[in-house]
Amino acid sequence: MFSQYYRFTGHPFQLTPDSRFYFGSQGHSRAFSHLVYGLSQEEGFIVITGEVGAGKTTMVEQLWAQLDRNSYVIGRIVTTQVAGDDLLRLAVASFGMQPEGADKATLLRRMEQFFREQRQSGRRCLLVVDEVQNLSIPALEELRMLSNITIEGRPGLQTILLGQPQFRRMLANPDLEQLRQRILASYHLGPLSVAETHAYIEHRLKMVGWTGTPAWEDGALDAMHRGSDGIPRRINTLGSRVLLLAALEEAQVVTARMVDDTAAEMAGDLGGGAGGGFSPAVSSGDVGGAVVAHATVDPALLRRVEALEQATSRQERVFRRLLDLMGSMMETPK
Repeated sequence: MFSQYYRFTGHPFQLTPDSRFYFGSQGHSRAFSHLVYGLSQEEGFIVITGEVGAGKTTMVEQLWAQLDRNSYVIGRIVTTQVAGDDLLRLAVASFGMQPEGADKATLLRRMEQFFREQRQSGRRCLLVVDEVQNLSIPALEELRMLSNITIEGRPGLQTILLGQPQFRRMLANPDLEQLRQRILASYHLGPLSVAETHAYIEHRLKMVGWTGTPAWEDGALDAMHRGSDGIPRRINTLGSRVLLLAALEEAQVVTARMVDDTAAEMAGDLGGGAGGGFSPAVSSGDVGGAVVAHATVDPALLRRVEALEQATSRQERVFRRLLDLMGSMMETPK
């Protein structure tokens, strides 16, 4: 709805990874350099970690967009908690082969034959495993065993491992010593800075034809960083809600107050709001020899109630505006 109202050519804050929206922050550029360096070695493992929504998958999409499709064949796995043999089957299936009904030895022979055929055709095999922190140690060992397959003295497969920060702790396990020795490049992707958050938002808006409407106050962009902690996916989620609110209120300027209120509403919707329960403060005084308790109102509670009233009033206005828009869209010409 807001894309239509502001005449965007698309959704600036879509959550689906898309290389067209790749933003080369300092951290992402360094991580990308590690990917490129690792690929140049033509063997072993490349590890990229980062918080949920840090942009790891989008970065790999960008890498894939730049690779010569005639020189690489890529398999992709988004893992759940699978056993070692199951991971092997997923790897086989990711390269377009059928793993059903085959034992482990047969699967390994199929992989080796596939790697040989691709090498003879001048192509390298690259496996990308996402959410790798969910894998068991036996499953990670299966990945290492796949890296042992060589074709005429050259590795048949190279693997990119994408995971959350806890994967780095997993790698410290003594049982993964052999896997650690095969990691050629590793990088941890951190959040965007305040300045990078400003640039990231403007970059995504310009990608869908934004020409300055709605305008964003500097304070609003600061609030976007504050409300998202600089994590790209959180920026996208918050940005979508802010633009929806702005469109429903027919606003031409996004303000810091709009962003802060939206972030607070989202935190409440998801049960993640700060604060928690409030209790009235109680003081006691000696009046005529008796101890009397006096209830005093917590100023923070008053501010919270006032903010809630304002948010409720604004939500009612937005809801009415939404109903009006839906009604106009459903009207049929007479």
